[in-house]
Order: sequence, then structure tokens, then C-alpha cells
Amino acid sequence: MDTQAQLDKHHRTARPRRRGVRLFLAAAAAAFTLTAGLATPLNPAPQHAEAKADSGKKTLTVAVAQSVDSLSPFLAVKLVSTSIIRMTNEFLTNYDPKDNHVVPGLATKWEPSPDKLTWTYTIRSNSKWSDGQPTTAKDAAFTFNKMMTDEGAATANGSFVGNFEKVTAPSDTKLVIKLKKPQATMTALDIPIVPEHVWKDVKDYAKYNNDDKFPLVGNGPYILTDYKTDQYVKLERNKDFWRKSKTPQFDEIVFKTYKDQDAAVAALRKGEVSFVAGSPALTPAQAASLKGEKNIKVNEGPGRRFYAIAVNPGWKTKSGQKFGDGNKALLDQKVRQALFRAVDTKTIVDKVFQGHAEQGEGYIPPRFGDYFWKPTDSQKLSYDATAAGKMLDDAGYPMKDGKRVGKDGKPLDFRMLCHATDPNDKAVGKYLKEWWGKIGVGLKLNCVDDVSVPWYAGEYDLAFDGWSVNPDPDFVLGIHTCAALPTKAKESAATDNGICNKTYDDLYAKQLAEYDPAKRADYVKQMESWLYDSGYMNVMAYPNAVEAYRTDQIKSIETMPTAAGNIYGQDGYWSWWSAQPATSSSSDSSDSNSSTGVVIGIVIVALVVIGGGVFFAMRRRTTADDRE
Repeated sequence: MDTQAQLDKHHRTARPRRRGVRLFLAAAAAAFTLTAGLATPLNPAPQHAEAKADSGKKTLTVAVAQSVDSLSPFLAVKLVSTSIIRMTNEFLTNYDPKDNHVVPGLATKWEPSPDKLTWTYTIRSNSKWSDGQPTTAKDAAFTFNKMMTDEGAATANGSFVGNFEKVTAPSDTKLVIKLKKPQATMTALDIPIVPEHVWKDVKDYAKYNNDDKFPLVGNGPYILTDYKTDQYVKLERNKDFWRKSKTPQFDEIVFKTYKDQDAAVAALRKGEVSFVAGSPALTPAQAASLKGEKNIKVNEGPGRRFYAIAVNPGWKTKSGQKFGDGNKALLDQKVRQALFRAVDTKTIVDKVFQGHAEQGEGYIPPRFGDYFWKPTDSQKLSYDATAAGKMLDDAGYPMKDGKRVGKDGKPLDFRMLCHATDPNDKAVGKYLKEWWGKIGVGLKLNCVDDVSVPWYAGEYDLAFDGWSVNPDPDFVLGIHTCAALPTKAKESAATDNGICNKTYDDLYAKQLAEYDPAKRADYVKQMESWLYDSGYMNVMAYPNAVEAYRTDQIKSIETMPTAAGNIYGQDGYWSWWSAQPATSSSSDSSDSNSSTGVVIGIVIVALVVIGGGVFFAMRRRTTADDRE
């Protein structure tokens, strides 16, 4: 489910998913090139492209392999969506791109009371919304209060405000948050602030996707000016953004959707796009094919994601109503651990990721050293098929004619959700079939475009899962608490995988209330240890961030962390903020406004995908490429 958010997230992809009708369009890239000058449904804005050429507008086009789930800051959890919203809506604080330490955002400073139950933020006076109205503390208070009182508005990031008692704005530059108990995330509230004068009239926050009127009103470095479902999202530089020390050099950024990642890579080769992000990373074969190509640079750094197997724990609502049809054998911890004992993570890293990943251990990736945890030698479920078989024997599933059978005589067979567009899921699935087959366990892959429907109905046994982790791990920890469960059966919620356990919840509460960094980190590691032992989550790998861009379109762009990190999906807007356009010649750079000048990065904003259609009234979950 994107963590972000955050549940995604992956998984956030996570949350109200509305089912919609997909209309499928099929077209070849060449056909779009031939129709570049025509106004057609497949070439939605050719006149705008011509205008960019005339005006000398510089455009950076980002090929993404993920659909936008929502443009609402209250609902968006997918990585592409939260990455875009980071560019359009300010948070109270931001993260420094060099080392992730907290820096001012909409708030210039913050101060807790001696008991740390009241936090006072000074809201900058030089920020305004793109419609000209000033951004004030009242907008922040509205945002938080709406999340505190409206369950729909709390869909994506509700865990951040669950401990808030009262939020007020005594003045335009003063925001006061009173807590029920101490909360360590008060300088890491990854919540986009919205303009009260625009959002106060929204009737249903659980359904409003913020896609009916453009441009959208925001206060970030870019303004969202246009959007076509499963085609593109278009943003233009906000000339009134408060951060004047450095101005974005690209006038426009277009996020262009590709369902076929190979097609996105081909578009990069042809110069039709400036940057390829992957889903969420390029495959080893794709990266290898791009290395050495003229005018193409492949960036690779430690990722902020984990790639895991999630087990259906037996879904239930907050009130305890059970639903779903998960295999009851997986309610036995010994069975879950036996399956994980039969997973060779080294082979997955070596053969599937071909070395572009690290072996999975704890829940938090090693990039976040303060919270990274490893199981002890005696605790570790290392690959051992013989030991896994014995664990199944002990659990009451003996081998009979090459198959594990239960007391009812039925074979031990499982269904596994996978993402139809993710080659990693399919490749790992083949290994799992082989490994689990050796211990007598059957596996059937259920690869679908939209896993949200069976996922939130609890109609699966196992699933591929993944999330992007923020510098503060609270969000991805909170998605496994009882408070994140759905209110009604088969409705999406903040939960990643339907887990609910008192021991885990108690640890979550302790880490949230602990301001001492070392003590808090210890609680977080205890939570990771519990998740590992429970067998509900098996982290197989930490994939590297592998992406590519054209150096004849992008001269330079900043990674996060600066020394070695990712470009796409950062904890902030720094990559796009820092991107410098390349110039094809000295004459081009001398007169960027000339109508005859070469404009770097201009592409036809047209759909080169399979899968257009109406926007889902309900957002979708794709766990492996979910939350930022």
C-alpha cells in the first residue's frame, strides 16, 4: 500500500477504495508520435505543447508506473500521489535532504510546554495560497480539526491526530496543539495543510478526490494545473512560493502514467520523457540496458522501502466483527513461521533483484540506522527447509503423499495476492511455489491489477506487500494497530494488513509518548521484534532506488540523502526543486525566451499506456508500490 503515508502506506497503496469501471485503451507509442499535432483523445493537449515551444517554457516529464489514487490530501496514500501533494501543499515541517533532520516548512519554529502537552507553532507570514489568499494558522487548525472530527478526512494520516485534544489558531501566525499525552512526532507531522476557504464546503471527505476543478489551490513550490486519469498530472511552478533562496528552474513538471514499464523505459530512450521512476524501481534488466546509453544516467542508492509477504491474520472490524475467508491454518504462529523458514531471501536478492537490494530482516530499512533492527541468532528464521518441515509436523500438518494435510485431511494450500504489473511479484512467486512445494505446501498466485478489493474484503491468504518508510517511522508502525482497523467489514481503512494485538499496541503507545530518542528507538525495535516473531510480516528485501534520467534534458538533480539516495519519492520536494535543465547549445541558453529556441524536456503529453478510463470513485490499493 505510498508512506509514505506513510500506509501506504504499500501501502499505505490503503484506505476508502471505491470500485470503478476500467475502460481499456490500446495504442502504440508510434501512433502517438504521428498524431502529435492533432487534438485527439489520445493526445489531450497538443496546443499547450506548441505554446510551451513558443514561450520557451522548460518542462520536466516524469514517467511513473503507478496510478494516482486521489488528489485529496486527506485520502492520497500511493507514492505517486503523496509525492505530488508534497509539491503542492506545505507541511508544518520538512526534512533536510542531506541527512533527514527536521527543518522549517509552513512553521518557522515550534516550542513545547514544560510538560510537552502543548505545542505552539509560529506560522510563517510570507506564505499564500495560489489564489492569492494568505496561508494562516487557521488553515492548519482547520486541517487538523477536520481530521479529528471527520473519519473520512482521517483516512490517510489520521494516526497523527489521534492523540490531539484541541487545536486552535489564536492568531494568523500562531497555532496551538494540545495533546492528551506526550507525542514524539510533533516535529514530524507529515500532514499536508489545506486552504480552509476551499475545503470547508466539501460534503463527503471520504469520497471527494479533489479532481473536479483546476488549477488546484495550493501553497507549495508547484501548482497542479491539469490531470487526466491514468494519463498525466501537470504542475506549474508557483512564482509566489515563499522559499526565494532558490527558485525551481523547470517551469512545468508532468507526471506521465505508463502501465507498461518497458514502454516507459523506451520513451526515455527516445527522449519522450525526462525521467523514469519505475514501479517503484527499474528492474535489473532495464537498468542494465540503460547503463552506457548516450545522454542517460542511471541513479541507484539505498532505498526507503521494504518488500514483504503479508499474512491474513483473520480480519475484523474495530468492534470485533470477523470477516474474510483467510485460511485458518495461518492463524497458527508455527505455520506462519514455517513458511518463512522456507523462504531463501538471499536467492531473492541475488536472482530476482540481481544484487540491487539488501536481504530483509527487520521492518525498518537499514537506511534509517536509528531504527534498523536485526533478529538475534537464536531468533532468526534462516532458510532451512528441513526445519520448516519439522515445524509443520509439530503444528499438526504431517506429510502425506507429498502434501501437507490437516486433521480434516485437506491439503495445505494457500492463495497469494500479487500485482499483475509487478515483475518482482511474479518472479518471487515462482520461487515460493518451488520452496513451499518442497515442504508439501501448495501455492496459487492471484495476480490482479487492483488488489484492493480482495485485500480489504479479507479474501486472500498471503499477499506481496511493501511500504516507503519516512524518517520518522510512526506511520508505518501505526498501520498495524487495532485503531487502524476498519469501522465496517470490507471497507478500507488505515490498516495495512488487519493486524490487531494488545502487546503491539502497548509498545506503539510507549514509543509515541517517548521523547528520548534512544528510548524511543528501543521501543520501535521491540515492535519490529514482535512483528518478526508473529509471522504476520516477512520482510524479504530492501530494494535499492533504481531510476534513470536524460542528461540532455536534466543537467543535475539532487538525491536524498544527498550523498547517495533516491530522486523520486523523496521526503520532500527537493529533487524537483533542485533540478537544473540542460541546454542543447550555448545559443539556446543565451535566449531562453526565443520562439525558435530549443526547449529541453518538452514532450507530447499523451497516453502511452494500456488502461485509461473513468477515475475510480473509490481509491485503489497496490501494496507493493503504495505509500510514500
